[in-house]
Amino acid sequence: MSSLKCGIVGLPNVGKSTLFNALLKKRVALSANYPFATVEPNVGVVAVSDKRLQRLAELVKNEEKMDNLPPIVPAAVEFVDIAGLVKGASQGEGLGNQFLSHIREVDAIIHVLRDFEDPNVVRAGGSVSPQEDKELVETELALADIDKIDKLSTKPVLYVYNVDEKELRIKNKELREENALVISAKLEEEFVDLNEEERMQYLKEMGIEETGLEKLIKAAYKLLGLISFLTAGKKEVRAWTIKNGTNAQMAAGVIHTDFIKGFIRAQVIEYDKLIEAGSYAAAKSKGWIRTEGKDYIVKDGDVIEFLVSS
Repeated sequence: MSSLKCGIVGLPNVGKSTLFNALLKKRVALSANYPFATVEPNVGVVAVSDKRLQRLAELVKNEEKMDNLPPIVPAAVEFVDIAGLVKGASQGEGLGNQFLSHIREVDAIIHVLRDFEDPNVVRAGGSVSPQEDKELVETELALADIDKIDKLSTKPVLYVYNVDEKELRIKNKELREENALVISAKLEEEFVDLNEEERMQYLKEMGIEETGLEKLIKAAYKLLGLISFLTAGKKEVRAWTIKNGTNAQMAAGVIHTDFIKGFIRAQVIEYDKLIEAGSYAAAKSKGWIRTEGKDYIVKDGDVIEFLVSS
């Protein structure tokens, strides 16, 4: 499942690389005020924020009487920062051929749209307005489909409106699209230089609970059709990535491929029920831990212990 990727696309100078830098919490991609600052796609693996893991780790620590929390391993999403597209890319204009070859390698699209005004950052590649920019890119993808018949234009898409920090609250309230987010990429990149305490204080002052990037990462995970099941023990507390609709036997194989053949059964409890019980022992005494067979369809947030033959 880790091979599934989201490609960050858009016209030049819309903030793709700035957003990518912020996602990785380090300045990997080159941010520059000219087209094609990103030529070869930058690739990065980003952790999916999941508050359930901390709560589970605390539960394990208390139940097992550990001195410290067990290691926490979150799920992850792979992002690819792709060179900016321009009008005529489907016919090879700009870096069109490279753009299209890179986008064919991803499973979903994060389409960044410029929704800010800055005289110091030139509009390029035919950029006029967020709506027209969206239509331009979608037209080029559709034209490329006609040439190659590879369904580029039907990949799942999340639209990210890149706005000025001052416009963030206003644009968020105005947004009506279901598959869209409003983010200030410049602001998110500035968060990179803040420690966790400073970042939390800033969010509190803005009256929001999570950063735009945290929302984006979760949305990308969902866009790819992914969910997480959880395992919790003294060794580690971990979120495992599977496609929505995966059965218990195949989910076990994500932990180790040998578990598919050796699968016997799965002991399952919903995260919320386990937290309500306060411990595995209490959940077991209440009869809340279920035994499921290989065909059970795993749900997001299921806490699972697999029993397998050696």
